[in-house]
Amino acid sequence: MRALNPSTLLNGWIVVDKSKGITSAGVVNQVKRIVKVKKVGHAGTLDPLATGVLPLALGEATKTINFLFLNRKVYTFVMRWGEKRDTDDAMGKIERVTETRPTKNQIVAELPHFIGKISQIPPDFSAIKVSGTRAYKLAREKKDYTLKARPVEVHDFQLLKIINEDKAEFQVVCGKGTYIRSLVRDLAERLNTMGHVVELRRNTLGFFDEKDAISLDKLKDLVQTTPVKELIWPVHAPLDDIPAIALTIEERNRLKNGQVLDGSSIHQRSSLGSVEPGRVMLATCQDHLVALVRFEGESIRPFRVLNI
Repeated sequence: MRALNPSTLLNGWIVVDKSKGITSAGVVNQVKRIVKVKKVGHAGTLDPLATGVLPLALGEATKTINFLFLNRKVYTFVMRWGEKRDTDDAMGKIERVTETRPTKNQIVAELPHFIGKISQIPPDFSAIKVSGTRAYKLAREKKDYTLKARPVEVHDFQLLKIINEDKAEFQVVCGKGTYIRSLVRDLAERLNTMGHVVELRRNTLGFFDEKDAISLDKLKDLVQTTPVKELIWPVHAPLDDIPAIALTIEERNRLKNGQVLDGSSIHQRSSLGSVEPGRVMLATCQDHLVALVRFEGESIRPFRVLNI
């Protein structure tokens, strides 16, 4: 595990290694109780079947969740051939079966079809909203609905090994919004068979990696002997890809009061070059994160002020 930078307050990130069977919301509720923090949110939902990296934002870090660069996710997973399930994973009911099993060469030959910018229909049991209602709720109620295909990006798709005639293990590197269950479903269809996910692990989510993740059980043990502030990543840690501007103390005070700043002098001393209108940036003062701001013409407008 990388050395953590202690936070002076309970504002920051804990990277949980989620276990199988619990929902992402369930992890959030447990962490609230363990670290005794009321405000906790998660980045990148994991299905109950899935394990692995689930970043949790504590306190003021929750204001930054929507601005994380999460366009690189790494998953390893095992799929089973020959069964179509309603959820496209092992948690669902079997709908159809087939005796058709692809060979290793056939599998490898189809993988390039899924690499790059592709169009993907989410699973019927997904959190996508249809006229304001989650698709999984409509599916459970057996109501008719249609999910539209969405553009996603897959950077890499590799066959790791053939486990046996029925199962194979893969690794995928993909962008935001990609459903592994849909990849498995569509790969099976191209191979003239059926398939579903039986094991799924998220190894990486943007900045966060599994080598930095801790289980809920380990977190429970650690808080008995270690101050929580020593277990969390600072708020700014996963935001390093966002450009930063340095403020004076006077500018910081004005910004924290919601005032708009004159950006011309700040722009010049920050050596930013040209900045497109609406660009999101981090505003810092004496190496402390103050706010997320946007450039609007010659003005700098705060839209997420952090009380840390």
